[in-house]
Amino acid sequence: MNTIFRNSPLPRYYQLKEIMREKILSGEWKPGDLIPSERELSEQYGISRMTARQAITELVNEGLFYREQGRGTFVSRNRITQQLTKLTGFNEDMRARGYKPGTKVLSARLWPADETVAAHLHIRPGDKVFRLHRLRMADDDPLALETSFVSFIGCEKLLEDDLNNYSLYYLLETKYGYPPLEADQELEAGLVGSEEARLLRIAVGSPVLYIRRTTYTERKQPIEYAASIYSGHKYTFYAHLHREQLISK
Repeated sequence: MNTIFRNSPLPRYYQLKEIMREKILSGEWKPGDLIPSERELSEQYGISRMTARQAITELVNEGLFYREQGRGTFVSRNRITQQLTKLTGFNEDMRARGYKPGTKVLSARLWPADETVAAHLHIRPGDKVFRLHRLRMADDDPLALETSFVSFIGCEKLLEDDLNNYSLYYLLETKYGYPPLEADQELEAGLVGSEEARLLRIAVGSPVLYIRRTTYTERKQPIEYAASIYSGHKYTFYAHLHREQLISK
């Protein structure tokens, strides 16, 4: 099917959607390919731009396409899946999946803890913590924005470390003697704002996952509180659930 039939009972946007779906399934459009614009599709198939926009939007919502602000709409790549039952650093997680991890440090500084950060790190509001804001990538593709707040005696020494090329967890464990051992993590769905969309190269309002994690070292001492934004069309979290056997009806 590569034609819009005007006398068909199927809506024209639906016909176009199925044409584009077939191009993906057949391999004609490959992951990462830029698809034709709304104007090009409307001219090619003799439909309105509004109809083309509706077809594209539905495939974006299904996860087959994703939009990058100022660049266009692309065929989605295979999603990266992470289990929720194991604590791993970003770099080791990407390498285990065959991707080349990348990090761009956007800022690194000492920061007075606000009430939220202080509560998670068991310190007082206003106490100085090391604040690290990073863009995380897989095969040079922006995947997540991550802001970490780290608290331990001497945490200011992290300002001297090369955090573009060394994992924070690796440094905490091997250089500073604070191995990350366990964590509490929350996930929340949301829509991305303009600045985050620019850095992640996705459209404003795209679906994202907001993740908040408190990581503990020995004796349940909190060592890091992190707030991250993951691009919704590139990342999937997976958990295996076990139901306790019922004792009574």
